Amino acid sequence: MYNTIRYEITDGVAWLRLNRPDKLNAFTEQMNKEITTAIKSATTDEQVRCIVITGEGRAFCAGQDLASVDEQMDHGEVLRNQYGPMLKAIRQLEKPIVAAVNGVSAGAGFSLALACDFRLVSERASFLNAFIHVGLIPDSGNLHVLTKLVGQAKAAELSILGEKVQAAEAVQLGLANRLIAADEWEAEVAAFAGRLATMPTKAIGLIKRSLNAATELTYEEFLEQEAQGQRIAGLTADHREGVTAFMEKRKPVFIGK
Repeated sequence: MYNTIRYEITDGVAWLRLNRPDKLNAFTEQMNKEITTAIKSATTDEQVRCIVITGEGRAFCAGQDLASVDEQMDHGEVLRNQYGPMLKAIRQLEKPIVAAVNGVSAGAGFSLALACDFRLVSERASFLNAFIHVGLIPDSGNLHVLTKLVGQAKAAELSILGEKVQAAEAVQLGLANRLIAADEWEAEVAAFAGRLATMPTKAIGLIKRSLNAATELTYEEFLEQEAQGQRIAGLTADHREGVTAFMEKRKPVFIGK
């Protein structure tokens, strides 16, 4: 079904592995479409309660494959038709999604990592807003998220100077959540994703809605959105299980419903 990615489900976690290691997992139109298809599949699959995106080989994703770029290309249309659907599917997903950044994450690959809820970084990982080096602006939603994470001044520095950010600095800047040693990488990523897969999935989706709304609504509008979300959360089986487990002094067993 897939030629540029690998997609598999294990213990409630959907693993989406970018699979063009000889090209540092650079994007092609086909890869954009296959990622979109996989994310939409995970969205509707009840057995999936967490998604991990990572790269095969030594890179996470080096951005657009420049071999497919020519002078006649309308970059705006490429964003609208290829990257837009992929990124919207990721951002609208009401399940936790983790970027497991195993190596270089550059250009639109950086944007892909930014679109996820969490960014775990290997000691070998790095981020690079490489667009300036080919005379382009950061795209694929890059600055929308980057500015919120690091502030306008730092976002300008990373985007205009185009300097690489190594893994440890990424954590310090707030670009990444956790730095993981290379020899613990697979186990730690699996443990992190596995933990998310056992949590109340509906509540996580509602938290994601609120996080997105927090910067878009007025305070009064947010309070109403929050009330609506809490009403939905309060009707879930996981809420009932959480309360029951608390009263019975045991660990809750959430089912994602």
